[in-house]
Amino acid sequence: MAAILLTHADEARAHYYGDEALARLHELGEVRLNESAQPPTTPELIELARGCQIIVSDRMTEGPAAVFERLPDLVAFVRCAVDIRNVDVGAASANGVLVTRASPGFVDSVAELAVGFMVDLARGVSDATIAYRAGAGPQVRMGRQLRGSNLGIVGYGHIGTRLAQLGLALGMRVLVNDPYVQVVEPELTQTDLGTLLVESDFVVVLAVATAETENLIGAEELGWMKPSAFLINVSRGNLIDEAALEAALSEGRIAGCAMDVGRAPDQMPSPHLARLPNVVATPHIGGLVPQAIAHQALETTCQVAEIVQGRAPAGAVNPEHASRLARLR
Repeated sequence: MAAILLTHADEARAHYYGDEALARLHELGEVRLNESAQPPTTPELIELARGCQIIVSDRMTEGPAAVFERLPDLVAFVRCAVDIRNVDVGAASANGVLVTRASPGFVDSVAELAVGFMVDLARGVSDATIAYRAGAGPQVRMGRQLRGSNLGIVGYGHIGTRLAQLGLALGMRVLVNDPYVQVVEPELTQTDLGTLLVESDFVVVLAVATAETENLIGAEELGWMKPSAFLINVSRGNLIDEAALEAALSEGRIAGCAMDVGRAPDQMPSPHLARLPNVVATPHIGGLVPQAIAHQALETTCQVAEIVQGRAPAGAVNPEHASRLARLR
């Protein structure tokens, strides 16, 4: 049987993998667990994975070149997440190691969180809750109705598509910006980023984090937004210039911001932004619902089932370079 390392630490294993997926993994090979409370460092990962043919990795565990160069038995690096930016796919390919990724099972949950953020920002839900819990009477302020408001979606992938549907169902006018997608739905307005930022009451950032989209929303772009508009980021912290955002929030040049991601470790919201009074922040929980977690965890078990038969599964990113797969046939 193949030897399989699951890198998820104790808490991550409970939250992001689950008993059903772990049981299925045990059916496919001899499973080793990361018994520590933290994701393994690179030296720890190399030591844990010695003799293993497959690593099933959490999103925090890095896959640098040393992992693929120093583990001669390794056949596949299976990522239980969509994001593989911290995996050196080039080094894996050079050493004949297959890399896979999971598909997004969190589309509905992230889109729903974005809607929740819009309601919270528009009606001051978090502010009132904080005041009541502190024993004070919250300020009674005029809210904003979502129906009739302009929703701007930056990035029209799976989540953007679902959020657009929800926005339309709520009676919002939906604007979309994505230079790589042709929006065909006649009820949506596809436009350039500048127009979207100028016209939107709620701007939801859902672009993919790449070198091209680094600091996609900076000082200039924030300056185009209405002073009454809200910015929501449920994608990646890399998309926003945080210094520019902090200045815009502190100076009241936009009404507020909600974020589930940021540039802190594990893509968490950055504390210096999360502490601001016009910010609503959650600790990267957009996909933390049972349905989303089960989707990705169980998908990795399906990938492993293919790999142990010497086949590249759906989700493989470098199958043409995975020469070590032949060892398992």
